[in-house]
Amino acid sequence: MSAMLNSSGNVTGCQPQPVNPFIPVFLSFIFFIGFMLNCVSLWIFWFKVKQWNAMVVLQFNLAITDAFITPVVPLIITYCLTGRWSFGVFFCQFKLFILSIHVYGSIYFLTLISIHRYFSVTRNVKRKALTKKTFVTKISVVIWGILMFQGLPFFFVLETSEIHGVTKCLSIHQTDHINLFFVWTWLNLFYGLLIPFSVTLACYSLLIRYLFKVKPMNALSKVMLSKSVMTVFVSLIIFIICYIPNNVTRVVAASFAWIFPDHCSLLEKSEDAFNITAAILGTNCFMDPILYCFASDNYRATFTSWCTFCCTSLQKNHQDNIKNCDCGVQVEAP
Repeated sequence: MSAMLNSSGNVTGCQPQPVNPFIPVFLSFIFFIGFMLNCVSLWIFWFKVKQWNAMVVLQFNLAITDAFITPVVPLIITYCLTGRWSFGVFFCQFKLFILSIHVYGSIYFLTLISIHRYFSVTRNVKRKALTKKTFVTKISVVIWGILMFQGLPFFFVLETSEIHGVTKCLSIHQTDHINLFFVWTWLNLFYGLLIPFSVTLACYSLLIRYLFKVKPMNALSKVMLSKSVMTVFVSLIIFIICYIPNNVTRVVAASFAWIFPDHCSLLEKSEDAFNITAAILGTNCFMDPILYCFASDNYRATFTSWCTFCCTSLQKNHQDNIKNCDCGVQVEAP
């Protein structure tokens, strides 16, 4: 979301950096893989998991936030390829709205999964509500309300902008409302990333402490604790790979645009760094299903059987094609 707010044409003298051609190719690949995996995940949760508990509710909502980006993927890819926004103001606002829900929805539900794992294992009686399906469902509804409220301002304050004769959605080279954009990025860094990441890190640390503190432990409890530790660990990895670099480079770009609006080399480097981390951010679409495998035995078993079926089908089709080719070979009589 390399963006400025509410453009009127006031721009810096620096030229916006073109996106590396590898980035749209990379995004096309990861979005396609992510779309397939999320379709499978939603299918498993909806049709194969008969008994939903609090954890399944959270995983299902996380899968929805991953799938939420699908409608704007063609717009993003086209924008990266051409460097020009050709879809009008509304779809520019719509793209930012969907991206906001996708990114921060994933962050919030990853954090809730980590909290749930901690209290499920430690069996803290005072916090037992956090492990109940009805309570977690209500929390999920609240999270979706926050996401909608958080994304709606894009429809009121964002505009496309003409920068050096090219329409952008949107650009750090636009000087109008730079103060607003600067404050917005820093606020998002704290409440949209640092707080959720700190909570997830705390849950992981407490689970590790609990693992070494509670002994002896029966086999069932040990397996449950191990699964919980790995689930939270995967959440941390997703934070570190996908969300932290992107948020940091966005804040750096906004800060440079605010402090040094005409320092072209700084703006160019920050733009390039942001474009790279924005591409890496997209990998969360296929990293989340890895988390589901650790968190749910039912999901892992169904997903594994589906993968086995697909591999077997591909292998059978390949063998059939070879046989057909062999049958088509005509051997001439001597």
